[in-house]
Amino acid sequence: MLPPADHPHRITGILTPNITPVDDAGRVDEDRLRGYVDWLIERGVDGLYPNGSTGEFVRFSPLERRRIVQIVVDQTAGRVPVLAGAAEANVDETIAACQAYGEMGVRAVAIVAPFYYRLSSDAVHAYFTQIAGSVDVDVTLYNIPMFASPIDVETATRLALEQPRIVGIKDSSGDLPNMLRMMAAIRPQRDDFSFLTGWDPSLAPMLIAGIDGGTNASSGVVPELTRSIYRSVHTGQIDRAMDLQYDLLALFDCMIGLGEFPDGFRAGAHSRGWDLGDGRVPYSNARRKKVADAQPQIDAKIRAILQKLEKSSPRDAVSTQSIESVVHQVLQRLGTTK
Repeated sequence: MLPPADHPHRITGILTPNITPVDDAGRVDEDRLRGYVDWLIERGVDGLYPNGSTGEFVRFSPLERRRIVQIVVDQTAGRVPVLAGAAEANVDETIAACQAYGEMGVRAVAIVAPFYYRLSSDAVHAYFTQIAGSVDVDVTLYNIPMFASPIDVETATRLALEQPRIVGIKDSSGDLPNMLRMMAAIRPQRDDFSFLTGWDPSLAPMLIAGIDGGTNASSGVVPELTRSIYRSVHTGQIDRAMDLQYDLLALFDCMIGLGEFPDGFRAGAHSRGWDLGDGRVPYSNARRKKVADAQPQIDAKIRAILQKLEKSSPRDAVSTQSIESVVHQVLQRLGTTK
């Protein structure tokens, strides 16, 4: 099944949950973040998603999270939409973050269900109902049951049908049958509602089933690959999409299994010429060694993927880089620029 025709107001495509660059002192590296945003847009991402799980939003302060979104919105300059992670510790702070990001000009906010304390479906419904009735920006639900209270099919459906401000769901469970159940329940009554997957191993199957796009960590490393998978499905090249999906799966498994999340994705970005610094969880010597030992394997997988894309579809390959982006990467490697 090919995806249905896009509703003009749906959020579609691959929106990158970008890694947050940090400097040697652990501060947000604003200059490097701006350069990274440009690099991703040049390689065809359909949107950006600051303050997601890959961006380690829980490890930054509320003020830092707002600054991160402001930088991303400013640097995109309207070239692609921004879906900003707006989850905070309680409903009032989450509403305040939503309003702040709406004023900055984001397309929508993404809100994870309450975490740490496991809530019932009724409590999750009440939580999002209060948010949706209090904000002036569009809201997407973020279902990531491995870390937060789950948003089940019934709750997602109730919210979609009751709250016009809730315009989509990002699901990181990878549960295809549940996604199908949600689409079957919601889409006939809300054609503007977006369905996005945050689980890279199921990107192509989900797209083939009819979802609108993805927020995939791997797109911050190989945006050319996730873009090619999305475009292949939309042009009916299902065999090509699935062939590329297996490449994505092998790389994703290598990166997700390395060290502490998102170490593997930082290593992947390093393969592309980006030193985005360490995460904010202290590194042991063993952890550093594990990352260093895995770097050649990640380098090789990414190199093979890019070579394959260049041969099969020059428009999606690194050969499409602008002169400016090549210069930036060279300077990055020489350490003469942030």
